[in-house]
Amino acid sequence: MFQPTPEQEAVVEMVRDFAATALAPHTADWDENKHFPVDVLAEAGALGMGGIYVGEEHGGSGLSRADAVLVFEELAAVDPTIAAYISIHNMVAWMIDAFGNDEQRSKWLPGITAMTELTSYCLSEPGVGSDAAAITTRAVRDGDEYVINGTKQFISGAGASAWYLVMVRTADKGARGITAVVVPHDAAGLSFGANEKKMGWRAQPTRQVVFEDVRIPVANRLGEEGDGFGIAMKGLNGGRVNIGACSLGGGRLALEKSIAYLKERQAFGGPLIDKQHLLFAIAEMDTDLELSRTMLMRAAEALDNGSPDTVKLCAMAKMVATDAGFDVANRALQLHGGYGYLSEYGLEKLVRDLRVHQILEGSNEIMRLIIGRLAVERQ
Repeated sequence: MFQPTPEQEAVVEMVRDFAATALAPHTADWDENKHFPVDVLAEAGALGMGGIYVGEEHGGSGLSRADAVLVFEELAAVDPTIAAYISIHNMVAWMIDAFGNDEQRSKWLPGITAMTELTSYCLSEPGVGSDAAAITTRAVRDGDEYVINGTKQFISGAGASAWYLVMVRTADKGARGITAVVVPHDAAGLSFGANEKKMGWRAQPTRQVVFEDVRIPVANRLGEEGDGFGIAMKGLNGGRVNIGACSLGGGRLALEKSIAYLKERQAFGGPLIDKQHLLFAIAEMDTDLELSRTMLMRAAEALDNGSPDTVKLCAMAKMVATDAGFDVANRALQLHGGYGYLSEYGLEKLVRDLRVHQILEGSNEIMRLIIGRLAVERQ
């Protein structure tokens, strides 16, 4: 079940080579210096990672969601921070491909899929966390333009992106009053807050995005007025699977480091790997990751096939994989003892990077709420 095809194995090998040469030598330095490697992202785009499941006619790779799971796992097995940004960028690229018109796709997607033009997804706000239907950033129509005012919070890539996919309020109708628009980086009145000081994800910028009488053409709207909430939620289904795959990759790296360390470390008369209780810990970590991989592939298949249980499976996969990825990384740090706390071993970075995956793309508490409500509705 979910055995990679020869084509998928070739994709994985390509991504692994890229990650080993373009990411691995620099990840610690990027993290320490909060460096966002836009040049390396363009290299990833040149290899097809800027629009993994965007149509080939607009520069995308035309691959499946299952292919994307493999790509993000492999990237995150070297650097979850960069993998996670690429996952967000792909979510925006897909939303434009899926809900944009021909003119919009032709205008925006070539640069986006090449990752020479980066993107940010703007949904969260300072006073609105999990209740996405309560956003207050407003767009008022003025002839052939929208005038936007408001602030978005926790925006990855802000200040470096060329395009901002923004959820705005166009009517006071709750979720039905939300509209999706695309804002260029050079729009008058658009500004950014300070780069946030974060526990993890230090190699990608996170800033507020501030709109003060920002004018954009109505032609920059995706779909119709009021379609935005549905567009946002459909985008997040895929985003949840992507970020789960990033957790899987980070957890896999933590497990690999743990096995190598326990084989080498001598204590109590022999290598630590011979201690049964430590071997049990390895078994549990490996099992949790394999369960996550299975759930992610089920959710990816549901996305590709338009399955009626897509929302449930994406929520389940995100919850299971992000919880497992962080738990495995945290246990790996413990297995390394005091060495796990030192930056040179790479475990503390994995713990810091993977922790936020349990919060973004809908917190895992919201995933439980979605899953529970859907279970009750079935009865």
